[in-house]
Order: sequence, then structure tokens, then C-alpha cells
Amino acid sequence: MSAILDLDQIACTGNEVEHDIETPHGVLHVTMRGVPKGNRPIILTYHDIGLNHKSCFNTLFNYEDMQEITQHFAVVHVDAPGQQEGAPPFPSGYRYPTMDELAEMLPSVMTQLKVNSVIGIGVGAGAYILTRFALNNPSLVEGLVLINVDPCAEGWIDWAASKLSGWTSNLVDIVMAHHFSTDELTDNQELIQTYRLHIAQDINQDNLALFCGSYQYRRDLEIERPIVGLNEDTVNTLTCPALLVVGDTSPAVEAVVECNSRLNPTKTTLLKMADCGGLPQVVQPGKLAEAFKYFVQGMGYIPYVLLSHLSNESVPSAGMTRLARSRTTSSSSITSMDNSRSRSNVNSLLEGGTTGSLDSKAGPQTMEVSC
Repeated sequence: MSAILDLDQIACTGNEVEHDIETPHGVLHVTMRGVPKGNRPIILTYHDIGLNHKSCFNTLFNYEDMQEITQHFAVVHVDAPGQQEGAPPFPSGYRYPTMDELAEMLPSVMTQLKVNSVIGIGVGAGAYILTRFALNNPSLVEGLVLINVDPCAEGWIDWAASKLSGWTSNLVDIVMAHHFSTDELTDNQELIQTYRLHIAQDINQDNLALFCGSYQYRRDLEIERPIVGLNEDTVNTLTCPALLVVGDTSPAVEAVVECNSRLNPTKTTLLKMADCGGLPQVVQPGKLAEAFKYFVQGMGYIPYVLLSHLSNESVPSAGMTRLARSRTTSSSSITSMDNSRSRSNVNSLLEGGTTGSLDSKAGPQTMEVSC
């Protein structure tokens, strides 16, 4: 499946306000769409290396059914330092923030924007940053959608190999190999050419090298799957619901499966998307929008959303407020009574079509749920 990147599109209706926010580790550029609604969380996104919030998330947030969901939430897109559109180069001698420091910048964003909590959507490096943020600040994060997340530190051999291959001259190739499998690089020329040109021409290359280096030198998240009745309250792991997403031909499949094995199975769903590679939010925005719908419904939000292209069924509930979250549910549900239905909907999500819409007449899909 091919996809066209349109950086000029506006990702959702309503006002768009850009902010440069001072944090303990430098200035962070963020774009806010909409106004926080009551006590509901905002949706906060964080992109991967070689991308910015537009090239990473425009396709998903421009998708009609996703916009029907996000009308209930304000959205804040975070650009990593120096990765935003038109970013100037950093001065000589500038030390780029570590992955941990990038996560430590996010509470300042929430304070500045007067936001109490978030539902995070992160891809690759952005997924790592949001996971670290949630581990450090569990009360600020109500849920995470983690695409292509890698919880492990980069091995020094891999880092040395990339350095020896010529870091500067091959930077674009290294980033492309991070996003796409060998088959994708060969078979989906339209998508590949679009992103290759974007990474090479639209992102400041010196700034990109610094962001890539920060990601390469990340440390292990050191998360561990809790054992019921033994270490549930002391183990280092996510306490919020998490939806892990990966394309079945993505280079990140093994890393995402590893992350799933370390998380609480009663709060975590692993979604493998068939006919999809390294950028499911671009290639399969319809499926991801529906999965996100069921995810937030399982948390007790937007209990009545009928997506125009995807679902003939919605989940009614009283009001638009968050349901109380159970900490002792079985692995068949994530949080509340409504969640069993929402998770069942997620489980059956990919039994439909092999394209961006869920056509029940098309072939089977792959879905994995942690247990």
C-alpha cells in the first residue's frame, strides 16, 4: 500500500497554536490544537527520529474517523528539539538532551499548557520517551499507544557498526533502515521516496544527527512484568493501560514483542497489523483510528462514537467522564466493565480487511493480545 505525505495539511479542525516552552533541558516546540475539555486528558504525541509531528502524524490525524474521536480532546504535538519545521541549527558545542532528559521536559509542557493528564501516542524514539515519562510520572499519564517501541538499550556493537559505516554520509540510509524493512524499501517505492526526500531535505541534518545519537545512546527502560501477589506494587513497569502497535513486516517487531513481555498483561494489548510495515499510522490509519477508539472507550472516554467508515457499533455509557479504574481485573479486560467489550472489539478489529478500512469481506488479519 502506498501513502503520500502532505506536510501542508492541517491535522484537525480548529485553532492551531504553536508554543516554544522553556524546560529544565532547553526549549521545546509544541503545537496545540483545540482547548482542554474539563478534566479530560489531552492527547499528546511524540514522533520518531527523522520525522516531525507533521510527517509522523498528519496522515492519522487527518483521517476522518480519527477527527471524529479527537473532537472530544485537545491534541498537543511535541517536536523533539531541533526537529520542527524550519528549525535553526544548534550552536557549536551544544549538548543534545538525553532520552531521559527529553522525557523530563514534558511536565513543563503540561504545566505551561495547564494540562492535568495525557493519553500519549508515540512512535519509535517518541514511544520510548513517552514510556520513560510515564514511568517517572504515573499520575500524569492515563494511557499510552506505543508504536514500534523498543525498551532496550542499543548495543555498542550496533552503534559502532553505524559509526564505522560513515555516520554523516549515511545518516538518511540509517534512519530509513530504522523505519522500514528491506522488503518495504524495495516494494513501496512511492512511500519510500517521499520519506527519503523529507528526511534528507526537510529536517536539519546536524540536528537530526544529534537526535539520532541521543536515541542510540538510550539506556534500557528496565521495566519488568509484575507477578500477581508478589511484586505488583514494587516492580518498575507501566501502571496505565497500554496499546502496543507494530506492523507485521516492521523492523521493530522483535522489540515490541519484548516490550509486551515486560508489561502487565492485564493492562497491555499487543496489536500486530497485517500488510503493514514500519509506519502503521501512515499506511493503516483507519485500523489505528479504530483501535484508538476502542482503547479510549475502554478507559471510559467517548463512550458513544460512531465512526463513519469503520464501525457499525458503538459503546454507550453514562456521560463523558472517566470510569473508575479497577486494579484487580483479570487478563480478559483492561480496566472496567465496559472495557471487556472494548477490548473484545480491539481483539476482533483486524479480522476484517487488509486495507485502511475494515471491510468484512476481505481476508483475515493478525491480532495478538498479551496474556
